Amino acid sequence: MQSSSSRLLLCSSKPNSLFGSAVTPTLPSSLRFPPLSLTIPNSTSSSIRLRSLRSSVTEMASQDQDPRIARISSAIRVIPDFPKPGIMFQDITTLLLDTKAFKDTIDLFVERYRDQNISVVAGVEARGFIFGPPIALAIGAKFVPMRKPKKLPGEVISEEYSLEYGTDKIEMHVGAVQPGERALVIDDLIATGGTLCAAIKLLERVEVTVVECACVIELPELKGRERLGDRSLFVLVEAEGA
Repeated sequence: MQSSSSRLLLCSSKPNSLFGSAVTPTLPSSLRFPPLSLTIPNSTSSSIRLRSLRSSVTEMASQDQDPRIARISSAIRVIPDFPKPGIMFQDITTLLLDTKAFKDTIDLFVERYRDQNISVVAGVEARGFIFGPPIALAIGAKFVPMRKPKKLPGEVISEEYSLEYGTDKIEMHVGAVQPGERALVIDDLIATGGTLCAAIKLLERVEVTVVECACVIELPELKGRERLGDRSLFVLVEAEGA
C-alpha cells in the first residue's frame, strides 16, 4: 500500500534487552568466538499490538504472523487530493475488486469475533454496510444499519455528534436491538472517530454492551482512537495522511 506505515512493538522488562540494543555474549577463553551482535531495526514491515481483545487501546493485526494483512494493504488504493486538496483518500473499492483480499478481510474479522458471543453487528453508513453483513452472517449475529438522518423509514433513535463545522446525527430503528445484547461496531475507516463515538453512545443508550469497534483502516494522525477513550478498537491497516 502506498501510504501504509507499520511498527513492531517489542517490550522487555530487562534493561539489557535484545530489543533496540546490541548484545555481545561472553564465553570462556577456550570457547571464545568472534563477537556476535544482534540488533532489531527501529522500523519493520510489520505491526504488532500486544493487547487482549478487551483492551482499552488500539489493537492492530500482525503482518508478521499473518500474510493476509500485506495482501489487504496492497489492495487498497490511495488517491491524493480527493475529495479536496491535501487529502490522501483511502479507496477500498479496489479491495472489493480483489476477491482474495476481500475474503481475507472478512475472514480476519470473523476469526476474531466468532467466539465472542456477539449478537449484533452494527454497521456505520456507508461502507460499514459492505463489511458488516458478511461478518454478521458468519458469526451468527444480526446486522443493524446505523444511518444518516432521514434514511430509515421507521421510528428511529438518534445520536448527535460534532463535525469540524457544525453537527450531524446517526440513527437506528427503535427495537432493532434489545437491552443486554452484545454488539460489534464496524466501519471501513477511523479518522477523527466522531461517527464511531456516536454509534457507541447510541447503542449504550438502549443498554447494549459494545464489545469492540473494528475498522479496516486507521488514520492515526487524526487521533480518532483518543476520541474513543477507553473503548477497544481493532484495525487491520494503519495508513499515513489525513
